[in-house]
Amino acid sequence: MIQISTFPHILAALNALTLILLIAGRILIKNGNRQAHKKAMISALAVSVVFLTFYIIYHANSGLARFGGHGIIRPIYFTILLIHVIGAAAIVPLVPLAVWRAAKGEIERHKKIVRITWPLWAFTAASGVVVYFLAVRLYPYA
Repeated sequence: MIQISTFPHILAALNALTLILLIAGRILIKNGNRQAHKKAMISALAVSVVFLTFYIIYHANSGLARFGGHGIIRPIYFTILLIHVIGAAAIVPLVPLAVWRAAKGEIERHKKIVRITWPLWAFTAASGVVVYFLAVRLYPYA
């Protein structure tokens, strides 16, 4: 059984893996490797679904995380967190729409939505790792 106290570490690892897969997917499609791109992006989607499952379980059982930092780091942290949360909410409809368009073969429409979705998804994954390091590793609530 996984202890709830390990969930933040798992969530950060899943965010990092998502970011790696997103970057790989982007590089692969830029190099014209559609099949490998598809695999990387489906993997990123699958990891994100696992992340969301763990996230819901974690917050249903532990509530909201508390931040222990003081001084200038506090507004910096909460600014990053706010932008992260807004990005996370925004990608919930955008990612499935991008996947749907690709699956239907609507490549031009897929490219159009991905111009917004990919950077937002990548930023959300990266900022999730930053939030983890700030709140759990550097400035835990005492």
